[in-house]
Amino acid sequence: MDEGALLERTVPFTAGDGTELNLINVRGAAPPTRGPVVLVHGAGVRAGVFRAPLPVNLVDTLVARGYDVWLENWRASIDLPPTSWTLDQAARHDHPAAVRKIVEETGAETVKAVVHCQGSTSFMMSACAGLLPEVDVIVSNAVSLHTVVPPWSEAKLRYAVPVVHRLLPYLNPAWGDSPPPGAASMLTHLVKAGHHECGNTVCKMVSFTYGSGFPALWRHENLDAKTHDAWIPREFGPVPLTFFQQMARCVRRGHLVSYERVKGLPDDYTAQEPRTAARVVFLAGERNRCFLPESQRRSHAFFSRFRPRFHSLHVLPRYSHLDMFLGRHAHRDVFPLIVRELERPG
Repeated sequence: MDEGALLERTVPFTAGDGTELNLINVRGAAPPTRGPVVLVHGAGVRAGVFRAPLPVNLVDTLVARGYDVWLENWRASIDLPPTSWTLDQAARHDHPAAVRKIVEETGAETVKAVVHCQGSTSFMMSACAGLLPEVDVIVSNAVSLHTVVPPWSEAKLRYAVPVVHRLLPYLNPAWGDSPPPGAASMLTHLVKAGHHECGNTVCKMVSFTYGSGFPALWRHENLDAKTHDAWIPREFGPVPLTFFQQMARCVRRGHLVSYERVKGLPDDYTAQEPRTAARVVFLAGERNRCFLPESQRRSHAFFSRFRPRFHSLHVLPRYSHLDMFLGRHAHRDVFPLIVRELERPG
């Protein structure tokens, strides 16, 4: 879709702990005919991750269907000042405030959501804690409540994270070919020496940072050259080691647990029935090497214990992690499925 045909505005909002965040509202030239849907990005990227330079991206698809689209820049966004954030902070302070702002701006009674990776985990934490009563449908990609990763990823979380945390406060795939001197430069050169899958150093750093595989977050055959070579190097930024420490704890337990005690959040997200009436759609790429598809299978089974035949699970062949949104054929293979699930009667 021609980006010039879309109208957008940035709407600031304040998280529950005072952190300044924002939403990007995208509409077509005509007023929306459907309600609001919020799109929530993962760690170390930004709201624009859903707007890859494809002939038709997910935002285009939703706007064309008449949705009022809202892209949330939560505290993990690289468009915001970097902080040592945790999933607990985002779950308690960011997503509830974002949804309230959307309701305030639109007057809608309900909001739908498409959430990805750590945007999904933190959003599901909010939902399971009863903090998102306005949300009636959640489309979750890659991971939600259960954290099942490849053995190499588990080893990195267990052994490498404590060492790296003593040297660096964060990892940054954008170091690419020009890392700062010291530990960051040494780490970048080690990654380059071990990854030979392509000539894009940011792609290699992304694989080291977020998973296992060559590459870890997408299948090269699923991306076109413009997205892989020109767009991806600009779309990744710093991720604090606090996040990786929390994820290491969750992986050891096999599901989401708190990292810091935050009022209103449980310590263990599978120890009680989820406090949400939302219908959850669990998506997974069959070839995901960041979080294995078993993650979403387990979460679907957990939710279905309380409401059988209400939630749904889709494991897509040939897809990995982020190529569910960046793939050259995602407009054919993935986006129609998301639309059908958003519009499926409850």
